[in-house]
Amino acid sequence: MRVAVYAIGHEGKWRIRRSLDLRVDVLWWGQRFCATPGSARMVLLSAATALSSAVRLEQRFEPRTEMSGWDPRKWGLWFRERMEEEAGRGMNGDAALGGQALFGGSGEVLHSGTGVWMWDFRQAMPEQVLRLLERPAGPGQAAGALAELGGMSDALVERVSGRSLLAAEVDALLQEMAPGLAGAWHSAAQLASLQGRLALDAGLADAGPRRGGGLLRMGRPRLPRCRRCGSEATGRTPCAACGRADCAYCEACLALGRSRACSLLLRSAARDPAVRAAAGPSTAAVRGRWGLSAAQGDAACAALGFLAEPPRRGSAAPGGRADRPLAPARHARFLLWAVTGAGKTEMIFPLLGAILERGGRVLVATPRRDVVLELAPRLAKAFPDTRIVTLYGGSDERWREGDLTLATTHQLMRFYQAFDLVVIDELDAFPYHNDPMLAYAAEHACKPDGKFVYLSATPPRPLQKEAARGRLPHAKVPVRFHGHPLPVPKRIALKSIEQCLRQPMLLKRLSSHLSLSLERGAQIFLFVSRIRHIDPLVAILRRMLGGVCIEGTSSEDPFRAEKVTRFRRREIRLLVTTTILERGVTVPRSDVFIADADSSLFDEASLVQMAGRAGRSAEDPAGRVVFASPQWTISQKRAVNQIKSMNRIARKNGYL
Repeated sequence: MRVAVYAIGHEGKWRIRRSLDLRVDVLWWGQRFCATPGSARMVLLSAATALSSAVRLEQRFEPRTEMSGWDPRKWGLWFRERMEEEAGRGMNGDAALGGQALFGGSGEVLHSGTGVWMWDFRQAMPEQVLRLLERPAGPGQAAGALAELGGMSDALVERVSGRSLLAAEVDALLQEMAPGLAGAWHSAAQLASLQGRLALDAGLADAGPRRGGGLLRMGRPRLPRCRRCGSEATGRTPCAACGRADCAYCEACLALGRSRACSLLLRSAARDPAVRAAAGPSTAAVRGRWGLSAAQGDAACAALGFLAEPPRRGSAAPGGRADRPLAPARHARFLLWAVTGAGKTEMIFPLLGAILERGGRVLVATPRRDVVLELAPRLAKAFPDTRIVTLYGGSDERWREGDLTLATTHQLMRFYQAFDLVVIDELDAFPYHNDPMLAYAAEHACKPDGKFVYLSATPPRPLQKEAARGRLPHAKVPVRFHGHPLPVPKRIALKSIEQCLRQPMLLKRLSSHLSLSLERGAQIFLFVSRIRHIDPLVAILRRMLGGVCIEGTSSEDPFRAEKVTRFRRREIRLLVTTTILERGVTVPRSDVFIADADSSLFDEASLVQMAGRAGRSAEDPAGRVVFASPQWTISQKRAVNQIKSMNRIARKNGYL
């Protein structure tokens, strides 16, 4: 995208501005300065400069006292020098224009047949400005005076409030939600930008100075960062919009549209400060209203107390500009550490209700689409009078406005300072875990003085340490709804599955334990670390456990959903699988076996999650969990200790 670039000066103070519709800026500054005492000038530098170059010029601008005495020629020479500096850095999208299209042989700055002009607001409007105002509106622009554009500007800001959208996404939103604005919103956006209600930026931001890294990183080139997801932009491609053969773009968030150095990104923060929950109700009242157990009620009340606390000192003021540095402020956080099967969804109902009742907006983010679809009807039932929007890849509600938004974590990149409360479900799960891009998106989706609640049965170790040291407010729910202790894993020594497949007799010890579970009528999850082990292991176990229906599944299995359904119906008694079923699957009367439990692919969290498939039903709360491996690793020890610790806390608090 190309934009106009101009300088605006008042009482000797100069700024560089850029515009999607220069006519709007002329009318805006003319209305502001023509009747204002003191000197004020507007100088057009370029009618069409690549957005990326215009943004950098504005950000790096250093005003000089002598600029008030410059004529158009001096301004033109200054602009050419800046463009040549950009070309020298190898970052300028239109550097070649610096000595050609922008400048005539006499040194006069030209562009598309029009020269640089200067308007002293104490004098009559120059001829070039009059011609500009008489010219028909260009692509994406709308005709009319500021008063007429004001209504369009209000409508646009209302539609994009709390959003972070590329220009193509704005087009799609308006086509669906405000067809009257579609195709002519650039003028309205420019007016909103001048009013400070909308930030118009390039999709990528400069890398800025390098901090730390030592000598080993000194030779590594700095890369621009994506303003939408915070990732370094490593991609390069020819671009017709700016003319570069190697226009930078972000590969990390490419699935949501190409964020380029020259693409326009609109961001508009919600203007109201974040709402707080009312002073905490009693545990008995919370339990009674929402039907929670004692452990759930205690945890929910602790979280409600956190939501009622005032913003921390140093929290950014609401409605801040969207062109501030990329690193978001750290929000106040609360951890709900609930064992698998504790009913985390029911526990957040009081939290959502406390914010919604005070007119706030809430976001519940979860890593997987299937969880979004499973939670949506439960939330609709709990909050029947609330506007609920569900967002995931392919959702037909992506531009709807909701008081309660339920979304996969990738969808958070389309929001900007929109929510009073952000709830991150399954904090430790793929893809959220260890993905700075999604953490960045989540931080930016929350209002500066809003709050975060994390839900997890297996928080990452750093969060566990923060909680243990008292640095992270938290509540533990150490017991399931049925009030029985968690099954504690037992260990059996077993050679690696790789070796057992070569010598099937080594599996006899495992098969004897499997037989015990089958005899007691249990469904069996048998987790393995490698997809390639599934089929040969299924074949061997079918021979050893004759007459038992045994199947295998993985992420590569097109019949995975069908097999899980048959497993729930007890048509399949033993299911060999990978960690794709470590979460979100509840099968009554289940036992869990983990082969190669010492594998580096199974960390503490993964082992606890897999063990959590057992003992979830009130009819069979003491399911068996077996770790089968040649070695007893630190991850296995930590998983067992975490489960035992939760049982001790539950017993101490009288929850069992």
